[in-house]
Amino acid sequence: MSQILVIVHQENSNCGLVGQILEENGYELDVRRPCLSESLPDTLDDYAGAIVFGGPMSANDDQTLPFIRTELEWIERAIASGKPYLGICLGAQLLARSLGAKVRPHPQEIVEIGYVPIRPTVAAPDFPTTVYHWHQEGFELPQGAVLLAQSDEFPNQAFRYGDSVYGLQFHPEMNEMLLDRWTTNGIDQLTRPGARSRAEQFQDHARYGAAVEAWLRRFLPQWLQAKSLSDAA
Repeated sequence: MSQILVIVHQENSNCGLVGQILEENGYELDVRRPCLSESLPDTLDDYAGAIVFGGPMSANDDQTLPFIRTELEWIERAIASGKPYLGICLGAQLLARSLGAKVRPHPQEIVEIGYVPIRPTVAAPDFPTTVYHWHQEGFELPQGAVLLAQSDEFPNQAFRYGDSVYGLQFHPEMNEMLLDRWTTNGIDQLTRPGARSRAEQFQDHARYGAAVEAWLRRFLPQWLQAKSLSDAA
């Protein structure tokens, strides 16, 4: 059985739809938590790819959180390996920093929490147009990367670097269980400028969640096949 290396940033983190779809497609998830001092593999030789999920910390916390520094260095090696890499929210910001780009908060302290419209570029015509967010920082587009989606408040929403390295500012893994957990545990964040209320988020999930899931079911296999396609070229 092929393995996917998964990095999460809280003890009880859940991979949501991403994990569900990968397991349905026969992949085994090897979940690591560097934030709890769990080690990362030296190489990705035994893995089909790697996914780095989100978390409440900042990609700029490498001076105060040693595991963030460890992850930044590890991501550089992961990219160099040529294996598929998918960064989600914090994972995308860490990817951007590893590629030399900056990660910053919104200048007006606006956040994106809840379903937010994005504009796919011509490089990603299949992307969904309304997706789930929970973040207060955004990334610059790394040099050499292809911009895949934008939004009004955080212009860089997704990018591809090479054939199989992706950074997504949004959370395609969102399902009802995660939505309930996040809006319960983070309810104090829902009054910030740019945040949708808990009720609005559930309404929006009912409206937009199925389209995001349909896209994710297409995207994940294509992402994991990208490396083998490159090898065959």
